[in-house]
Amino acid sequence: MSAFVFIGPSIARDDAARELDATFLPPVAQGDVVRLVRRHKPAAIGIVDGYFECVPAVWHKEILFALQEGVAVFGAASMGALRAAELHPFGMIGVGAVFEAFRDGRLEDDDEVAVIHGPAELGYPILSEAMVNVRRTLADAAAAGIVGGDTARALEDLAKDLPYRDRGYGRVLRLAEDLRLPADELARFKAWLPEGRFDQKRADAREMLRTMRRWLAANDGAATARFHFERTVLWERAAGEALAA
Repeated sequence: MSAFVFIGPSIARDDAARELDATFLPPVAQGDVVRLVRRHKPAAIGIVDGYFECVPAVWHKEILFALQEGVAVFGAASMGALRAAELHPFGMIGVGAVFEAFRDGRLEDDDEVAVIHGPAELGYPILSEAMVNVRRTLADAAAAGIVGGDTARALEDLAKDLPYRDRGYGRVLRLAEDLRLPADELARFKAWLPEGRFDQKRADAREMLRTMRRWLAANDGAATARFHFERTVLWERAAGEALAA
């Protein structure tokens, strides 16, 4: 059965291909899912990365459309986690720690997963750090005794206060030094960081691809929608425009 997955900076294409035999597409944007469903009739769609801000984000309703058409839709790590947290009651399958945090209300802000990155031609090089990665890395550092709990919380607050485009460990550490946080703890954290840094988004993306692989191996029919899909005039117009693009 055919599977299509939207990826970008969260996981490299070669890494993704080692986890799942699928067609890998650039980050999802508005209209991409409805076009994919209408033109290719996939068995499953995975959403990891997606555009926002300067490019219209994937609609909730086009994901609902895919579900109604019997397509299994999975989400994790970034845009996929956000949409899955909102649509899991309707049958979208969320995977990973980031999805669970949004689903449970422990995280609410979209900037938790947002990063600035370079172009596709260069493999979407990441130029800032996702807040969800910072949180996990600091939790690991505190658990390992690299920094104390108070310092970990202070570093987390400094990172969260930064715009997502400016968020990075170097910037956070410079601000921490200016605030005179414990120098010994900052030095230990800086030395530990190259090996200790955890990429939660990449880990969740891999988990989603493995979940999709298991689902595809176990299922040979269409997924079942848990809702009635309303084909409104607005939907038909928007879907038609997407298909014409």
